[in-house]
Amino acid sequence: MEETIVVLDFGSQYTQLIARRVRENKVFSKVYPYYIPFEKVLEDKPKGIIFSGSPANVYAKNAPIPDRRFFYSGIPILGICYGMQLLSYKLGGQVHKSKKREYGFAKLHVSKKESPLFKGIPKTITCWMSHGDKLDKIPLGFERLAYTENAPFAAMGDPKRKIYAIQFHAEVAHTELGSQILKNFLVKVCGCHQSWTPRSFIKESIRKIREQVKQDRVVLGLSGGVDSSVAAVLIHKAIGKKLNCIFVDNGLLRLKEAEKVEKTFRGHFRMNLKVVDAEKIFLSRLKKVIDPEKKRKIIGKTFIDVFQKEANRLGKVPFLAQGTLYPDVIESVSYFGGPTSTIKSHHNVGGLPKNMKFKLVEPLKELFKDEVRAVGRALGIDKDIIGRQPFPGPGLAVRILGEVRKDRCDLLRKADWIVIDEIKKAGYYDKVWQSFAVLLPIQSVGVMGDERTYE
Repeated sequence: MEETIVVLDFGSQYTQLIARRVRENKVFSKVYPYYIPFEKVLEDKPKGIIFSGSPANVYAKNAPIPDRRFFYSGIPILGICYGMQLLSYKLGGQVHKSKKREYGFAKLHVSKKESPLFKGIPKTITCWMSHGDKLDKIPLGFERLAYTENAPFAAMGDPKRKIYAIQFHAEVAHTELGSQILKNFLVKVCGCHQSWTPRSFIKESIRKIREQVKQDRVVLGLSGGVDSSVAAVLIHKAIGKKLNCIFVDNGLLRLKEAEKVEKTFRGHFRMNLKVVDAEKIFLSRLKKVIDPEKKRKIIGKTFIDVFQKEANRLGKVPFLAQGTLYPDVIESVSYFGGPTSTIKSHHNVGGLPKNMKFKLVEPLKELFKDEVRAVGRALGIDKDIIGRQPFPGPGLAVRILGEVRKDRCDLLRKADWIVIDEIKKAGYYDKVWQSFAVLLPIQSVGVMGDERTYE
């Protein structure tokens, strides 16, 4: 992570996508809200800064505006959509509301092909536009780099200050050669070496984990899912037997889940692993509970109770490892009223009770899910684990309508296995996001032998 690109979020739906596109070009990126203190960004020693889009208007009374020092820092900047309008507005250009909102595909005509931003890009490409404002005049020192029929200034640049801006969205798949344009900014303007890879991440993470943990021990709640599995193998690679994994079998897992976890992590990776059979306590607490959110809360609390009891048996263990990912910790900006609302509380972030006095080890907290999978492959983790479809934290309990009972869990386990097996046989397992069975405990009329039944 010697080279970092900072993405300032002004409330765009595409902000995380910008960060991902940067990383796809093997350059590490970080997302911050636009109001981040300038000094905080300088701590990252960024090679460049990208201003995201926004639903706001730069001339509006409450427009999101960053610290003015960003504009004069000498760090290369790329403004996208609102980011372009903001740069123009603050550096002496003119922006006004368009008579016609430009949304959808547009023909982009490159007027200055020798610009580093458009190196290797054809004279005309298809781009994706989504804006209601446009530039009438660009600031002093800038030159027009591209235009569309509706936008006289669709790209501009000041090569001396290394400030560039585009009105279109290069980060979306709809823009032809959009990734190449971003790569040009990263390599030809910012001077990045594209050295951020899964292997470089592993090497740096091992160093950080050893530096943080030193001679102490770490405990990790292993679920067998992608995130906890990759975190476990990465930490084990760093500190070996000082890592203690606890796998809680809550009776709500997929068929033969516990056996597979034992075989992989205790058998193949030679980890310290404790498997806890906690089916009875989970099912007893879920008895007669119908409401899905109540189920979720009961399962979450019971997991912590069981996990804490087992962790206490280990003696003094100062560190708790978690498979927290980057989307869980990004502070997203919602222009229409504060931070983006939470759909459901995440079990990794802020879910620990205050009496659990652990220091956290979160080696994956700067990665997106697909990057975690790439790191897992580089670590040699079985593709059946790395390529797994998501499975909910509360397990089969949220896929059973009505009361959660052992007989229902057993039935759903078998049905779920059949569904997954058929999806795999048909060659669709890696093509769809999730495929699963749901138990509807509904009675219906049928025939068994010569008798009518209602079961």
